[in-house]
Amino acid sequence: MKIHLTEKAKAAMVEDAIKTYPHECCGFFYGDENEERLVTQAIPVENTREENRERRFEVSAKDYMKAEQYAEENDLSLLGVYHSHPDHPSIPSEHDLKQAVPYFSYIIISIRKKELANIQSWRLDESKFIEEQIVK
Repeated sequence: MKIHLTEKAKAAMVEDAIKTYPHECCGFFYGDENEERLVTQAIPVENTREENRERRFEVSAKDYMKAEQYAEENDLSLLGVYHSHPDHPSIPSEHDLKQAVPYFSYIIISIRKKELANIQSWRLDESKFIEEQIVK
């Protein structure tokens, strides 16, 4: 499985992750899907988690509905959710696994001391994550 990120989409995600450090950021990404996914846009949303925001994120139901509406109005596919892992690797946590749904890609951005350390994409397969190859 491959996922292509435009520079614009990647930059938006990384900028959000750096801006919200040391807390986790979150947002949605959009694009097209044929044999592979092409991510053309990323839009941040507020991490509505009230506590432990350094290790957890939460997307409100309202923001999720807005994301679906945005995709429909702009003739895009809602391809997934991104979030950051401040001072941790860009691999999914047990919490990430529990929250994941099939179909979506999950891009995780590792930020260390306000700088990009790594970025990886994951997709749920049954009960585990499989890494998607990010193509630039």
